Amino acid sequence: MRRAFTSTMSRLLADDERCILLLGDIGVFGFRVIAEKKPASVLNMGILEQAMIGFAAGLAMDGRIPVVHSIAPFIVERCLEQLKIDFGYQQLSGKFVSVGASFDYASLGCTHHCPADIGTLLGIPGMEIVVPGNGEEFNILFTNSYDNGNSTYYRLSETTNVSTQDVSFGKACLLREGTQGTVVAIGPTLDLALNASEHLDVSVIYVTTLRPFDHQALREVTKNLRVFVFEPFYEGTVYPDVLTAFSGLKVGISGKGVPRRFLENYGTRDEHLLDLGFDIGIVRSELEAFFS
Repeated sequence: MRRAFTSTMSRLLADDERCILLLGDIGVFGFRVIAEKKPASVLNMGILEQAMIGFAAGLAMDGRIPVVHSIAPFIVERCLEQLKIDFGYQQLSGKFVSVGASFDYASLGCTHHCPADIGTLLGIPGMEIVVPGNGEEFNILFTNSYDNGNSTYYRLSETTNVSTQDVSFGKACLLREGTQGTVVAIGPTLDLALNASEHLDVSVIYVTTLRPFDHQALREVTKNLRVFVFEPFYEGTVYPDVLTAFSGLKVGISGKGVPRRFLENYGTRDEHLLDLGFDIGIVRSELEAFFS
């Protein structure tokens, strides 16, 4: 996805004079070519993330489209007040592109983990949230929304789905229909969700935009009022939107996400995933128990 971001952003910087890219001392080498051509449009702000958000707000007030790029815990948790006040409260347009969540930088420990990013940003009114499943989907979603006048967070991941779906900003994709309930797969969890549920009579909905959330699609396809959610961040983050989709009804909800605890063991991303039970055999058993 990072390569897709570099390619997509370089194209937009070349074509749209309103765009300006602010880097938190990462990705600088990837943008070296466009930076040489348009040095005023690619700025490495260093490890001054809070100041970078404030600087981006000033650009937005001047009619520019600032795109801010850094590691998830530094762009979200470190800069929460600036995102809330400078962009949310003032209703400015900015695009915030992260890498590293939830624990793509696993070997660097908890300082570089960020499974709380989505839940944190859902607390800022008006903040749009996009979780693509691969680079092609990021290109589609970013291109279609970067100039929509709103603040939007894009969560890039090292985990990617094999196939690209027909994604559209703000809309869920129905990939399979069934009668026992619905599996909601978010972003890069789709491959696991499809493989683990292939023998079950369930619907599968693929979500890449968490705000605005496509409540109508989930409500219309779900039979038996049972929903299992695959979340690549803290478990339960999307449950309120599921409840909103079925307002006034009794709905059963379960899911697979990152447990709400600090991951104190060091290792690779894949080792963390295995330790947390993101294994097809384990997940298949969980789905069978829930939908039975």
